[in-house]
Amino acid sequence: MLTADMAAIPSYALAAALPAPADPRAPTLLPASPAGEGASSVAEISNVLFIGGTLIFLAVAAMVVVALFGPITWRRRLSGPSLIVGAGIAFPVVALTALLVYVLSEASAMARAGATAAVRIEVTGELWWWRVRYLDASGKPVFETANDIRIPAGEWVEFVLKSDNVIHSFWIPELGGKLDMIPGHVNRLRVRALDAGRYTGQCAEYCGAQHANMKFDVQAMAPDAFQAWLNAQAQPAAPAGPTLRQGERVFQQACAQCHTVRGTSAAGTLGPDLTHVGSRLSLAAGVLPNNVGALAGWIAGSQHIKPGNPMPSFDQLPGEDLRAVAHYLESLK
Repeated sequence: MLTADMAAIPSYALAAALPAPADPRAPTLLPASPAGEGASSVAEISNVLFIGGTLIFLAVAAMVVVALFGPITWRRRLSGPSLIVGAGIAFPVVALTALLVYVLSEASAMARAGATAAVRIEVTGELWWWRVRYLDASGKPVFETANDIRIPAGEWVEFVLKSDNVIHSFWIPELGGKLDMIPGHVNRLRVRALDAGRYTGQCAEYCGAQHANMKFDVQAMAPDAFQAWLNAQAQPAAPAGPTLRQGERVFQQACAQCHTVRGTSAAGTLGPDLTHVGSRLSLAAGVLPNNVGALAGWIAGSQHIKPGNPMPSFDQLPGEDLRAVAHYLESLK
């Protein structure tokens, strides 16, 4: 049933807000399909623990079967104190200690990997999206984007992880392990994508109502293509042409208090930087595909699409203004 609020939203905007059909080629969260060195180490640790646990389970199950149905002489041996001490105390201590040492040594090696990173990216967990800043050699931001991370394939990348609100957890399953983002503390994670490709990241620590809708896109690119993307992202937005000026005007009136578009007077910092929003792979932290219809749907009905997020629904905008601002944002590439 349509509510009074929904009835005020243009029908095409509501249609854009509906979930898109599942794409069989879309990236999935598959930690068992490692595409980075960190993820390969995590997969190896998982396999060792799984195999070790399976062998121990089978050994215990075999002893249970013998104790219930085996020859009387075997059952007497199982009841002896030496087996109880050996299997009940000594074996668990030795096995668990060996597995603990193995896991800690692998985790330490992962933490030391890639000491010299080719790219440093600061990622801050927001409610509920990701603020992404690319840093220069001195640690100063070069430009800012949101929910869209590009990295060079085959090179080490260091993520500087922060949060100004609650605890989040940064996780790209196919590239590396997860690491918490703790308010007042900076954590660092290094990953290296072995090949070019697109991957999906996800917040792995419950952080509020829209935790499940806090994804981000990661695209590993050939180094030359990555450098070209860096250069393009560092540029201000292109001036709006005659057909886009109405949308730019509406944006300046309704959106500039919270959003930045470099090269214009819009300099808000509460929401994502939208300087090149048209080039991003998705919208609203992975909730919507990035196209004109989805942009209009998000502007008009963000609280229906992602309830509780900090952006209000601009369902009072006339349809003409809504279409104009959506086309303007789509042009920012």
